[in-house]
Amino acid sequence: MGLFDISHLVIFSHLIIVLVCFICPSFGYKPKHFNLSTHATHWGTAGATWYGSPHGAGSDGGSCGYGSAVSQAPFSSFVTGIGPSLYKSGKECGACYQVKCTKKMHGSCSGKGVRVVITDFCPGGPCVAQSAHFDLSGTAFGSMAIPGQEQKLRDAGVLQIRYARVACDYSRKNIVFHVDQGSNSEYFAVVIEFEEGDGDLAKVELKEKISSITKNSKWRQMQQSWGAVWKLDAGSELHPPFSIRLTSQYSDQILIAKNVIPTGWQPGATYRSLVNYRV
Repeated sequence: MGLFDISHLVIFSHLIIVLVCFICPSFGYKPKHFNLSTHATHWGTAGATWYGSPHGAGSDGGSCGYGSAVSQAPFSSFVTGIGPSLYKSGKECGACYQVKCTKKMHGSCSGKGVRVVITDFCPGGPCVAQSAHFDLSGTAFGSMAIPGQEQKLRDAGVLQIRYARVACDYSRKNIVFHVDQGSNSEYFAVVIEFEEGDGDLAKVELKEKISSITKNSKWRQMQQSWGAVWKLDAGSELHPPFSIRLTSQYSDQILIAKNVIPTGWQPGATYRSLVNYRV
């Protein structure tokens, strides 16, 4: 092969690499430590419906385990149930999306983007008939409308919308841990809320207090029980306070909430950390 042929081969290879890196975000590729807040927004097309009351938070709970928090700040009812392709068996609970519709889609659409959080699963009907589907709360669905035309938009039935994955922003609120009612001295489960940035988690680990019993306490990996609930079935007594280490789903960022679960913790109690990812 001549020098001319080799140089053209190198140029061609570089073009292929550039092309792959240009199109890979469309296929869900992300480099390590990918930052949603600085990444260019990629819009897709989805179907949308709404459920619950016209001005409510859908189911006022949902399959992710957030309970009544979905109707309160910072969720403030801007939440959505999601079809299987984006719900991913609950792994995407807490992820944030921007949704919008234009006048070409419906005459009452404002074209303004609305940020919503995945808090629920939509298992049937149009949610499985389309590759992506948002079953929005009445509050979120109406917010896509021109002011004063919210009900006209809600009467549309199944609506075509545009959607994009975006960073979550909870106005610098710190991460909250709500201990599951079934927790005890040997079994610990917790709902994790308000993760900024990615919004969802790839891994959660727990470390006990270092003592004469635990010796050199190590991080113990928790399992995703369902939705945003993570559990550790220790099989022996756990010794608080507990520190919890979080690894974000999208960017692999690690965060430690040190001693966030105190000695004397109670099932059903909520404990606020001093940390959060920042966007």
